[in-house]
Amino acid sequence: MKELVKNFILKEMSALAFGNIELIQSLWSGYGEILRCELLGSKVSSVVVKLIKPSQNSDHPRGWNTDMSHNRKVKSYEVEEAWYKEWAKKCNSKCRVPQCFAIDTCDDEVVVILEDLNSSGFPARKSYVSSFEVKSCLGWLAEFHSIFMGIKPKSLWEQGTYWHLDTRPDELKMIDDKRLKEVAPDIDKKLATCKYQTFVHGDAKLANFCFSPDGRYVAAVDFQYVGGGCGMKDVVYFISSCLDEYESEMYEKDLLDYYFDKLKLAIETNQPGIDSNDVVREWRDLYSVAWADFYRFLEGWSPSHWKVNSYSRRLTYEVIDRIEAEKNI
Repeated sequence: MKELVKNFILKEMSALAFGNIELIQSLWSGYGEILRCELLGSKVSSVVVKLIKPSQNSDHPRGWNTDMSHNRKVKSYEVEEAWYKEWAKKCNSKCRVPQCFAIDTCDDEVVVILEDLNSSGFPARKSYVSSFEVKSCLGWLAEFHSIFMGIKPKSLWEQGTYWHLDTRPDELKMIDDKRLKEVAPDIDKKLATCKYQTFVHGDAKLANFCFSPDGRYVAAVDFQYVGGGCGMKDVVYFISSCLDEYESEMYEKDLLDYYFDKLKLAIETNQPGIDSNDVVREWRDLYSVAWADFYRFLEGWSPSHWKVNSYSRRLTYEVIDRIEAEKNI
């Protein structure tokens, strides 16, 4: 870290010096890094620091090094800054997020100082999860979606998620399947114009959840793609991140029933003026549509990806058949 950055962190955290500084990970495409910093003489023993330095000379792992890709990533960091400044405080203990201690620009780097969730009771990261742990994450999503239902996503993405159609014209051009390409705008419209809109996390994969030791509680990180949308986008993306095609099909009903039970309770608590049963009716019908939307992105971005499988394909073509039938009425 630069001395200017170090001095900023020490001042903001009222610390005397640093102890161990550990690299957690580099940011996608080489746009910076995330560090865990031990603090000496501060009330807080450690923080997580996100150092962001977008560069036009990025190294995308799948070769998508375009101006649109660069601009999308730059905006994503602006969105995350707005999230922590304006919105994160609305989250409660059932949809835990890290506290943001400070954000500023030091020289040419954006510095985000965050609570170290490891020190706050969420030290576990999972590559594989039990059904119990899957439901812990779905419970988090249900609470999150209930809190922000009906709220305009000011300073965030108008449509959350990193794959939504307006930001992915390059990938759309690469799709060989004519039927999928033609109905892609219709799929997007069904999600973007549904009656019940909320905030979606936008990148709700397993790797962005931090678990308590017993797996009962989770916190979420990485809010670069938070914005408006149908909550099914998060649910689909989360399921795709931790279950294979056979598990997705086998547990679909059980997991959706659990999520919607939690969503109903959360809406009744947090948004008593909203008809929770009506939300469930609408969103259940949009589950396969959200899958089709994500499948569309994958077909253009990386058609050999393991998530392009028999389960996601079946749901997608059910949606395509339905949309084509509606157009022919």
